[in-house]
Amino acid sequence: MASKRIPLLDILRGFAVLGTLGTNIWIFAHLGDLSYIFTFDHFTWWASIQDLIRTFVLFLVNGKLLGLLTIMFGVGLELKYQQAIKKGNAWPGVYIWTSVILMIEGFIHFSLVMEYDILMSYGVTAIIVAFIVKGGDRVISWAMKIIGGLHAGIMLFILCISIYLSLTGANVTLFGDMKDVVSLYKDGNWLEQVHYRLQSFLSLRIEVIFVIPMNIFLFLLGVRLMRAGVFSSDEKGKEKRTKLLKIGLYIGLPLNLLIFIPGGVFDLTIRYLFAPLLSLGYLAFLAKIVENTERFWLWDKLELVGRMSLTCYVVQNLLSSIIFYGWGIGLGNKVDSVTIVFIWVVLSMVQIAFASLWLRMFKNGPMETARKFASGIVHVKS
Repeated sequence: MASKRIPLLDILRGFAVLGTLGTNIWIFAHLGDLSYIFTFDHFTWWASIQDLIRTFVLFLVNGKLLGLLTIMFGVGLELKYQQAIKKGNAWPGVYIWTSVILMIEGFIHFSLVMEYDILMSYGVTAIIVAFIVKGGDRVISWAMKIIGGLHAGIMLFILCISIYLSLTGANVTLFGDMKDVVSLYKDGNWLEQVHYRLQSFLSLRIEVIFVIPMNIFLFLLGVRLMRAGVFSSDEKGKEKRTKLLKIGLYIGLPLNLLIFIPGGVFDLTIRYLFAPLLSLGYLAFLAKIVENTERFWLWDKLELVGRMSLTCYVVQNLLSSIIFYGWGIGLGNKVDSVTIVFIWVVLSMVQIAFASLWLRMFKNGPMETARKFASGIVHVKS
């Protein structure tokens, strides 16, 4: 008998997936120029309403929704673990192959659609975390302390260096001259862009390697939250979500407001250290709203997006490529911040409509079906 899905989990996944586009769309809209999701080179939010809108949107979403999505992947891993234990199956067992399939899907997405794919990183993380989870709660606790502490230490060290360079008047830039990349996505054809991604595979995957410790911690955090009953509808669950909301509001929010300090000194630390704190606040806040307005139509729609989150993640990036890159409609570097946000909202509505129509006809999304089919083949052969 299939395990019953928890609606809140799918709602949170759907919200997180649509929210990640709120960060990625600036990369697409500015033709691969990563400086537009940070403030090192384009920090003039006080100069115009357009820059203020971009900075404010990034304050809301950059790293926060990705953090939430990463936590939800950890929740999904815990559900798979519980299911395997309940059925008496070996762990990690087939889950390893499921993660390998996720890595393959990520490589295809990286090559054909977007060089900043997260699925490959999630696949690697899932394999590591699967073995940590097998060790039990004590191993999970130690892994979170060691790996989380290491990641936090590195990020705070980077912050200290950034502050020092800023105080000494150094010209800090993260990505150098990206004119060639912008030119490629403006004038190059699709095959040339694919060639660029494959040729530059190692350099374009640096972030994937860098964030693995953070991903491991957030996966394990998702496991711990699930085991603690954070997503349950009883009073215990409500109390725990209230604590998470306070963490997000009183700690996460002030730390993420540092994005408005001139110079971009806190940019990396915000995205890779402070953002997940606000992710917890988003999780608790959305859960509270859903609890108080259960019949609101949007929750059902987000739940559908969450049920086919992998498919929607790829589709939103594919559609963004078509809209902004030169081989498509070619709107890259031709629209202002208001229009970019409008396109983000429209694409979110398109994904909601797509998920609604698809799941009326099929049980799972296309990518979810492919993964399930491939995992089933591996399970039969094993």
